Amino acid sequence: MKEDFLHYIWLHKLFSWVDLKTTQNEKIIIVKSGLHNKNSGPDFLNAQIKIKNILWGGNVEIHVKSSDWYLHSHEIDANYDTVVLHVVWEDDVAIFNKNNQQISTLVLKELIPEKLLENYNNLYSKSQRWIPCEKQLKAVDPFLLSNWLERLYFERLEQKSELITDLLMSSKNDYEAVLFQLLAKNFGLKLNGGAFLSLAKSIDFSVIRKERFDEFKLSALIFGQAGFLEGELEDSYHQKLKDEYAYFKHKYNLSTMAKEQFQFFRMRPTNFPTVRLAQLIALFARHQNLFSKLMDKELIAYYTLFTVEVSSFWKTHYTFETISKNSSKKLTKSFIDLLLINSIMPLQFQYLQRRGEVNVEMFLKLLQQIKPEKNAIIAKFSELNIVAKNAFESQALLELKNNYCAKKRCLQCAIGNNLLKTKN
Repeated sequence: MKEDFLHYIWLHKLFSWVDLKTTQNEKIIIVKSGLHNKNSGPDFLNAQIKIKNILWGGNVEIHVKSSDWYLHSHEIDANYDTVVLHVVWEDDVAIFNKNNQQISTLVLKELIPEKLLENYNNLYSKSQRWIPCEKQLKAVDPFLLSNWLERLYFERLEQKSELITDLLMSSKNDYEAVLFQLLAKNFGLKLNGGAFLSLAKSIDFSVIRKERFDEFKLSALIFGQAGFLEGELEDSYHQKLKDEYAYFKHKYNLSTMAKEQFQFFRMRPTNFPTVRLAQLIALFARHQNLFSKLMDKELIAYYTLFTVEVSSFWKTHYTFETISKNSSKKLTKSFIDLLLINSIMPLQFQYLQRRGEVNVEMFLKLLQQIKPEKNAIIAKFSELNIVAKNAFESQALLELKNNYCAKKRCLQCAIGNNLLKTKN
């Protein structure tokens, strides 16, 4: 038995309220169960409990065992002096307040319906499962699932907004700068995202803004700052970039990163950090004021904007050191989808929300036109007959798995709530 389940029981009044008595055989009536307190102090505040026909106003504390009161040192904490009822699963010791008066205690063990306990034990079984409810998931009402997925998507969007808010604050609300930093992070994908973001933040965007008109200069700036121009190579292009970066480094007082921060190991050549940086450079060299171009577009316009080719050197290279077969190395549609999902859409939503212009229905409609991501989590949900039809649903399912299922937050999950309360 876990304490958060007892909180859930008390909060939703999922126990028998008929003829309640304390362990001291006092008749009690719960007039108000109190407000759930998620901060320090008693668990439920401002409750009203009638004990032996006397109405008491105060707080309710909940524990698995009565002795937890002493285990948590509540007897010496003034915050618990106003507790009028101690609610427990098991009463193993009498509890007294500072005036040496026994605190009324209610035991829930015999008051909770057997089916609810069975459902709870099924969800929290110790057997190895990918998600706690995988055996019951197919029984969930599609309407409930649809509504919950929408809520989950916006929870995920809020988390992404935290990074955007921080970047806006540090850039003094320069949306073009934040777009560059977000795109850099997502061009780096999961493995190199952190290093790419550090790279983007290491150069004041005013410098990018000034040098972006010349792709060669922008290449020297970015590759040099990333540390890829260190050392000597028998290649004239590399040497020219190196000379140009030496000038930039002095002019803008730059501190070069260590190229060891960028990972190549076990990566496909198309995802090498050198290739992804070349694509990012091509994008910003081609489009001035990219942020304004990305606001309020039809989906096809986004793909057009991101259709850029790398410079001639990178068409025949994956790194500075080795020559490869000639290829345009354009951004694939699936990669552009990832940029839309993780960079463009979150930034656009926050921008429009701040201006009071966001249209949630149109925003979701656009997301629903983008194909779902392909990864192990989405594939596993498909095996459980929860098939993501678009990016909106795949993002919501990622949030469900990572922030609810993996943490066993079934009591805060609409699916878990539904399965707990089922009577069949």
